[in-house]
Amino acid sequence: MHYNISEQDIFLFHQGTNFHSHNLLGCHFIEWKGTEGYRFAVWAPNAKNISLAGEFNEWKGDSHPLERITKEGLWAGFFTDIFESIPYKYKIVSSTGQILMKSDPYAVQSELRPATASIVPGISVYEWNDKDWQLEKEAFNPYISPISIYEVHLGSWKIKETGDFYTYLELAEELIPYVKSMGYTHIELLPLAEHPLDLSWGYQITGYYSVTSRYGGRDDFKYFVDQCHQHNIGVIMDWVPGHFCKDDFALRTFDGGAVYEYSDSNKAEKVSWGTLTFDFGRPEVQSFLISNALFWLEEYHIDGLRVDAVASMLYLNFDKSDRQEKIYNSYGGEENLEAFAFIQKLNEAVFLYEPNTLMMAEDSSDLPLVTAPTYAGGLGFNFKWNMGWMNDMLDYMGRDSVHRKWHHNLLTFSFMYTHSENFLLPLSHDEVVHGKKSLLDKMPGDRWQQFANLRLLYGYMMAHPGKKLLFMGGELGQYAEWKDKEEVDWHLLNYPLHHAMHHYVKALNHFYLDYPELYEMDHDPKGFEWIDPHNIDQSIIAFRRKNKEQNEELIVVCNFTPNVYYDYKVGVPVSGTYEEILNSDKEEFGGSGQENKAGHFSFPQKWHGLPQHIKIKVPPLAIAIFKNTKEDVQ
Repeated sequence: MHYNISEQDIFLFHQGTNFHSHNLLGCHFIEWKGTEGYRFAVWAPNAKNISLAGEFNEWKGDSHPLERITKEGLWAGFFTDIFESIPYKYKIVSSTGQILMKSDPYAVQSELRPATASIVPGISVYEWNDKDWQLEKEAFNPYISPISIYEVHLGSWKIKETGDFYTYLELAEELIPYVKSMGYTHIELLPLAEHPLDLSWGYQITGYYSVTSRYGGRDDFKYFVDQCHQHNIGVIMDWVPGHFCKDDFALRTFDGGAVYEYSDSNKAEKVSWGTLTFDFGRPEVQSFLISNALFWLEEYHIDGLRVDAVASMLYLNFDKSDRQEKIYNSYGGEENLEAFAFIQKLNEAVFLYEPNTLMMAEDSSDLPLVTAPTYAGGLGFNFKWNMGWMNDMLDYMGRDSVHRKWHHNLLTFSFMYTHSENFLLPLSHDEVVHGKKSLLDKMPGDRWQQFANLRLLYGYMMAHPGKKLLFMGGELGQYAEWKDKEEVDWHLLNYPLHHAMHHYVKALNHFYLDYPELYEMDHDPKGFEWIDPHNIDQSIIAFRRKNKEQNEELIVVCNFTPNVYYDYKVGVPVSGTYEEILNSDKEEFGGSGQENKAGHFSFPQKWHGLPQHIKIKVPPLAIAIFKNTKEDVQ
């Protein structure tokens, strides 16, 4: 045994099945032969020599050598003269004699950018207080529960007047009460693993095990998550296994050769992103990545991972232009078979160790079975972002209302496949950057119509089967795109229409939580039924959403034109009085006030293939939802 590293752990690491390899590699405080000190372990199969460098040896690395303990390239050393909070790097001599200074791939703490060294960690003293949350999570069934996610970039949600970031501790006091009051069930955080460039938003990572030091330390982040849980808010984090940063101090050519990336540069390079693809077929890389996923879930009590850019992992030519050489697998296809196997292995491991995790695939492909179990040939995620719905709806909503009837299929097509996967409906940060315009600015018409269209889009998203996600700022109706160097435009709350939009999103979230018809049967075809998808000329649709017992339902009517329709007939399944329980055209939401204030008695005349109908006023560019509050006695 080398420095308390067992042969079993070493074997599993090199086999690709050590799913807690972070307990093996990196820097750990241990007792060895009766002496306390720090053990350092690193995987560098092509290295000729490795030593530890830091201020303790003037960064020369000559006095703290590591020993190669496996022929596959595992190195380790034990030192008693190194203490917590000290920066360090590995000084690696490659097989060709090249000297490289690398940060620790398994470091749990890193210097604040632009510094790039790893930091010797102290022992975490944080005591968790989320036992009640963890017990409730064991019984939580996400498929039949409300999930409404507020997507947040911590560096630009709010910024201090000095230009400094809010810390994890400060965000716990500011962000969590806001999210709770707005009616969201979860916060989704853009990547928080250490990264050198603020403008990458965390998607180009150098320290996969280090929570970014921009906002504080490890225990500070634990406090933030703990406070979320104590306020009954789940925490999802963006996780980026598809590619990594090229910076010289990090994973790229870690020991002078391809270690974490593919050795074939054509397979490794993601040209447009300026990053490298992990070698998903290499066992040690599998141990590194799967351990990393479990590390965030176990060490920081994260409730879910949104796995970024899944399509870029699955397809060999995802990022290749027509001028680049195409790559094919052994069967002649463009699928990366190693990535397929890795993702299945990842999800199996996560659900083995953390069975109540939300594993969400951000997948832009039309690959089937993304949320099917691996034993049935699926990838094994439990949710998939519905990028098709998002693209179609933003295309449709961006068109002038007089032209929408020619594109009605964009509005209804999602229902052809909405139960083929466990979908989440995203209106994320990706849709409000890089010249795409803000959600409000995408909407056509004058100012009033833009706000009405956006309220309608949000309402339709809530009524459509699938879990929900909205990026920060969307609740204000920002005119400007997301500005990643500036905070959300909170000053807009001083303006009536923006204030009303904020009030509407809050009311809509709470409405969603109050009505199981909107979430219990998201993934069951029995929970949705069309009333009328065919009113193309008037751009009006109507449908039913049902609860699990099938004894309660909502009647949803959406009007995608600015016209008001009176005595509009809508088929209903049973007789009774139908009350309007939501109307996005209310004056308090910034609308024109075209409401159905009185209850509507059903008429015993067949309509839309249903035995009864009601006559309602259809508000302009709005969603109206009705519920049968009193069934007639026959």
